Amino acid sequence: MPRRTRGFKPKGMDLTTFHFCYFLLVVTAGSSHGLEIISAGSTTVEKASGESVKLDCQFSLAPEDSGSLDIEWSLQPSDTQDEEKVVILYSGDRAYENYYAPLKDRVHFFSSDPKNGDASINLLSLKSADTGTYQCKVKKVPGIRSRKVVLRVMVAPSKPRCYAEGPTQVGKDVVLRCESSEGTNPIAYAWERITGSKLLPASAVLDPVSGSINIRNASEGSSGTYRCMAKNRVGMQECVMDLGITPPPNTAGIIAAAVICVLLALIIIAIILFCCCRARNRKKYEKEISYEIREDVPPPKSRVSTARSFTSVGSQRSSLGSMSPSNLHEYSKPQYDKIPSDEFERPPSHAPLPPPGKPAGPNLSRMGAIPVMIPAQNRDGSIV
Repeated sequence: MPRRTRGFKPKGMDLTTFHFCYFLLVVTAGSSHGLEIISAGSTTVEKASGESVKLDCQFSLAPEDSGSLDIEWSLQPSDTQDEEKVVILYSGDRAYENYYAPLKDRVHFFSSDPKNGDASINLLSLKSADTGTYQCKVKKVPGIRSRKVVLRVMVAPSKPRCYAEGPTQVGKDVVLRCESSEGTNPIAYAWERITGSKLLPASAVLDPVSGSINIRNASEGSSGTYRCMAKNRVGMQECVMDLGITPPPNTAGIIAAAVICVLLALIIIAIILFCCCRARNRKKYEKEISYEIREDVPPPKSRVSTARSFTSVGSQRSSLGSMSPSNLHEYSKPQYDKIPSDEFERPPSHAPLPPPGKPAGPNLSRMGAIPVMIPAQNRDGSIV
C-alpha cells in the first residue's frame, strides 16, 4: 500500500507554479458553481470591550453572475419575530456606512473596493451592546450567498471591593467578600494572603464563584494582609485588604458601665425635677404673701394737721388714764383696722371727761393693770 502524504505536490514543480495551479482550480470550481462565499475563518469571535474586530466575508464570482453586486451586513435579532437591522450596505458601486445609528462612525468596509471579492467589515471601539449575530449577504444575479458570524463583546472585571463581613473577633466566623460591579461572566475569584506564611488559614473555605472566603473559628493567627483577584477571559483586577482579629470585649464590664450611666442620669433628672418643684412652690408662697399684705393695709384717709394728730394722742392717753379694769380688754390689742373717730380730732379743751365712778390711771396700776400705748397716726392716716 502506498504511503499517504499530508499534501500533494507534483515532482519537479516549484511552489509558485503550484499556487498558480491551485488558484486556477478554485476559479474553475467557482465558475461551475456560480457565486460562493470562500471565507474559512471562525464563525464565533470573542473580543474585549474597547477593542476592534474584523468580521470576515470573502466571496468569488462566476461568469454567469452578470447582475449588479449588492453587499449587506445585518444584525440578527435574538427573537425570531423581530426584524433584522441592517448595519452597512454596498450597492451601485457605493458604500453606505452610517446606516445603523448605534454603530455610526464605528463600522467600515475592510476593502476600499468590496466588489473585488472582499466584503469584510471592521467594527471599532467595541461595546457590550455590540454583542450579537452578524450576517453577511452577497447578491449578484442570479446568485446569492450569506455567512453568519457570532460576535461576543466581553467586559473585563472592574476593580473589586474587598471587605470583611461580621465581627472580626477571636472565636467568631469571619467572612471576607470580593465583588466586581462590572464584568462579563463567568468571573472567577481567587484569594491569597501576602503576609506571614502566605497561606490561607486551615479553616478557610473559598467560594470562587461568589468571591467569598469563610474563616471559621478565627484566631489572632488569621490576621494579615489578603489579596483578591477577579478574572475572566479578557482581563483581571485585584484588591487588597488588612484583616485584624481582636480579642472579644469585656461584656460584663460594658453592661455594668451602662447600668451606672443610666442610674446617674436618673439621679440627675430627679434632682432637676426636685429643684424645679421647690422653686415653683417658693414663688407661689411669695405671691400669696404679697396678696395678704395688700389686703390688710387700710386705705389712706384724708390728711389732717400734725397738731390735731398730737391732740388726738393726748386725748387717747387721758382717756386711757380714766379706764377701769372692766373696759381695759377693749384696748388690750392694737386696733390697726379701725379708723380714728372724730373724738380723737377734738381739741384738748373739748376732750370728754372720764365717767364718774371709774378709777383713774394710778388706781389701775395699783389694781395690776398693764399700761398699753396706743399707736399714733401720721398725716396720711398710716400708723407710726
